[in-house]
Amino acid sequence: MSLQIEKLEKNMAKLTIEASAEEFEKAIQKAYQKNKNKFNIQGFRRGKAPLVMIERIYGPEVFYEDAANEIIPEAYDKAVADSELEIVSRPEIDVVQIEKGKPFIFTAKVAIKPEVTLGQYKGIEIEKKEATVTDEEVMNRINRELEQNARIITVDDRPVQDGDIAVINYEGFVDGVPFEGGKGENYSLPIGSGTFIDNFEQQLIGKSTGEEFEVNVTFPENYHAKELAGKPAVFKVKINEIKVKELPKLDDEFAQDVSEFDTLDEYKESIRATIKENKEKELKIAKENEVIDKIIENASMEIPEPMIDTMVMQMADDFSMRLRYQGLTLEQYFKFTGMDAGKFTESLRPQALKSIQTRLVLEAVAKAENIEVSDEELEKDINEKASMYNMEPDKLKEMLGEKEIKRIKEDIAVQKAIDLVTEAAKEI
Repeated sequence: MSLQIEKLEKNMAKLTIEASAEEFEKAIQKAYQKNKNKFNIQGFRRGKAPLVMIERIYGPEVFYEDAANEIIPEAYDKAVADSELEIVSRPEIDVVQIEKGKPFIFTAKVAIKPEVTLGQYKGIEIEKKEATVTDEEVMNRINRELEQNARIITVDDRPVQDGDIAVINYEGFVDGVPFEGGKGENYSLPIGSGTFIDNFEQQLIGKSTGEEFEVNVTFPENYHAKELAGKPAVFKVKINEIKVKELPKLDDEFAQDVSEFDTLDEYKESIRATIKENKEKELKIAKENEVIDKIIENASMEIPEPMIDTMVMQMADDFSMRLRYQGLTLEQYFKFTGMDAGKFTESLRPQALKSIQTRLVLEAVAKAENIEVSDEELEKDINEKASMYNMEPDKLKEMLGEKEIKRIKEDIAVQKAIDLVTEAAKEI
């Protein structure tokens, strides 16, 4: 196999790869052995017709496609290794010469990793922000805990009030005819929740247990069931029960029930500390992102479009896999959101570009600062990953292989670069 490399504009390259006539002939023989049973040639049992006979009847190019597919993957991988280029896209393959008795020649157009010229990356100025927690935020968290621990009790000494839970039977009619989905029994309806259409819930206020009555409403013009949209409806309703949420008393006893603390004050302080810790983590991430954004602004690099295309495809594949874990397909997602494949991939491009720029500038910082990864740092990372997957570290390392180990070291170096530029930033 021979290889020629031509550097193109905008960080692109064209690899011209040539396999000898002998290699091409071997590939044709493999294609013949693989496919010969598909041919029924008169005078020969199926699968026994010689190659020359099949080529005479169907033409010498009958096995060209399969032979090309036999050669290209291995030849391309070898060419990539020999080229010593950092290729960052999937190849665009074009067959240049395919003819029996001659060398097989094809080209692979690829994007190569761009060079980054760093601007200022130390001493980046950003606005100083503090993690503060208000009393309201603490009480909001406590109120959610109170709601989760509330008791639901039945009241029978008064009519429905706003905030109650009315347990009802109902049946809806349009033009005197019941409609599909308009009937329910013992349905628990929180009054004021806006669960039902129009002013349905408000018309229940003041009604008592056992009372039967009619509720008049109008379906919205944009209602999902088009046959009901904009139409007036009458619901026959009966109040079966009236229920209310009874919140626990907010005191030391409540704090002991829902936490490890003895007093309400201690419980409140623990909530305040937790909220502050979460805010500090969010501010740390926001600070890192702001610093990196400014480093990208100060740097110069030319990102080849196929590199972005490849990242978009990876992100789309990752998203599709996450959907499958949730029991959905990408096609179902498109149906729910009204998107199509074109709009979806286009929506990923800004994020893909940002991800590429971020990685490139941080790798450039790591290189400029001579950031190295020690064996201890690598072992620590692998141990953490092994613990996450409940595996032995040595077994995981064996499974990863050299290429993935190299990637892990690069990731650690990038994280060290993030720490370096963030710590060097000036908060003003």
